Amino acid sequence: MSNNHKKHQKQGKDTQLNSYVKFSGIAFQMIAIIAIGTFIGVKLDENYPNKNNLFTLTFTLSSVIISIIFVIRRIIAGSKEDN
Repeated sequence: MSNNHKKHQKQGKDTQLNSYVKFSGIAFQMIAIIAIGTFIGVKLDENYPNKNNLFTLTFTLSSVIISIIFVIRRIIAGSKEDN
């Protein structure tokens, strides 16, 4: 194999590894956003009890929506950087 071919293979593996790291980081951030939102909702329901745990439902749903928006923005920004 020529040095140029080996260099190209190494760049491909580095790019693939960077992609895995980037997307796993996004996943952890998404989990953190949802966990924080849920935690806030649970604590509010403990302090202000209500029949249907509305704070938990509201904050959990809101944090899921926020995390989805976050992921979409990160993916769009990442695709712009690649181009």
